[in-house]
Amino acid sequence: MRGTTPNARAVLAMSLSAALALLTAGCAGAGDDARPSGATASAGQTPGIASAPGSVAVRVAGIDLAVTDAVAHLGPSGGTLSMTVRNNGTVPEHLGMVGTSAGGRGELVGAEGTEGSGALTTAGILLRPGTTVTFGGGGGPSVKLPRAARDTGGQRTLPVTLQFGVAGLVHLDARVSDG
Repeated sequence: MRGTTPNARAVLAMSLSAALALLTAGCAGAGDDARPSGATASAGQTPGIASAPGSVAVRVAGIDLAVTDAVAHLGPSGGTLSMTVRNNGTVPEHLGMVGTSAGGRGELVGAEGTEGSGALTTAGILLRPGTTVTFGGGGGPSVKLPRAARDTGGQRTLPVTLQFGVAGLVHLDARVSDG
């Protein structure tokens, strides 16, 4: 009996390793299908992603997100980002991070007194399927841009990267508004 126990453990360990490898490969494949190919490329050049200043739509493999009216309200020492995000997909989505070309990372603030869409969770701002969330409105979630200052070198747009839990990285050019 003693001689078979180490062999049984080795077989069990190899079986679990093989099962984990298969699950990981399956999950990686599903994730690759769920994300727009080249999601880190320019939004206008990525299949399944359409954009114009202040908006972007992502429609690929079950993902259906629309970001509209994105405006960076910039002051001398930072600003905020207002936008509307519509999740037309069938799974919950989370906005986990906002980054700007100004070298800053946005600070996400959840909607006041809610546990549904717009609430700040450990994964980010919750966007339930079939809902629209307005960032920067009264009582809704918001994005602070502490390092994005008014001096944009005369540009009327600010490149912004949104990181979603399912859709991945999405790039858009937010229109710039003083203050």
